[in-house]
Amino acid sequence: MSHIVTVQDAVTAFADFMEPTNAELDAIEREMPVILADVKLLDAHIVTLDRTPTELDARRIRRARRRALAARVALVNRTAGASLPGGSA
Repeated sequence: MSHIVTVQDAVTAFADFMEPTNAELDAIEREMPVILADVKLLDAHIVTLDRTPTELDARRIRRARRRALAARVALVNRTAGASLPGGSA
């Protein structure tokens, strides 16, 4: 008796239900500023991996860290403001 489980997995791997929903795509779009700020913070850290960080590198990391935190705060404020009844913040 041969099992067709691997064939079934290959057939259903790209089924329509595997695509992200519109709600998931909207959530990604709302979080995009946070994602981009985190990428810039990682880039600032990556630059310093193979050398001793200079004062300019330290400032770049601090600035990127502040921007990432500000993006997270803005996302939380938008999310909290959207969930409050009556539109009050």
